[in-house]
Amino acid sequence: MAKFLLWCILLVLCWPLALVALLLYPFVWLLLLPFRLVGIAVDGVFSLVKALFLLPSRLLGARA
Repeated sequence: MAKFLLWCILLVLCWPLALVALLLYPFVWLLLLPFRLVGIAVDGVFSLVKALFLLPSRLLGARA
């Protein structure tokens, strides 16, 4: 919603720039998509490493 409101303000202030931004938005989104996918993969790897490090304490905590 905030992006839409900012775009509306830009449309009022400078409509050619707002139209260019509207046309370029899908291309920027496609350009940034691989970085989002890498971020998701790195987050998954960090979660796996965290789970592996915390596994011994979880196993010992379950017995106590």
